Amino acid sequence: QVHLVESGGGLVQTGDSLRLACSASGVSVGRATMAWFRQAPGQERKFVAAFFRSNSRPYFSDSLKGRVTISRDSNKSMVYLDMNNLQPEDTAVYYCAASSTIILSSLRSPASYANWGQGTQVTVSS
Repeated sequence: QVHLVESGGGLVQTGDSLRLACSASGVSVGRATMAWFRQAPGQERKFVAAFFRSNSRPYFSDSLKGRVTISRDSNKSMVYLDMNNLQPEDTAVYYCAASSTIILSSLRSPASYANWGQGTQVTVSS
């Protein structure tokens, strides 16, 4: 059974940087597709970044590319999301997701992921 636990969220100031962490069990973070999504109040869940299982390449949301980095430590079974120059519009609950079967064309679709963490809140004050 896959179990994902996010951590690292909190209240930060505009322009700050933050590292989120996802601790994974029941899945190989080096072989599965591991993704980050975020959901702001009243909005749908949106893709942030992911490692795709078949080519291990990182993929990013076009709107966030350049401000976020995704990394992983297979030995520790951890996936990280580093964000810099945070803005108030980055305020959201950030979720870690995993899939061992997803295809590339569905990478950015939350409905394609069966495994989710509980989320970690990031609040950016202005």
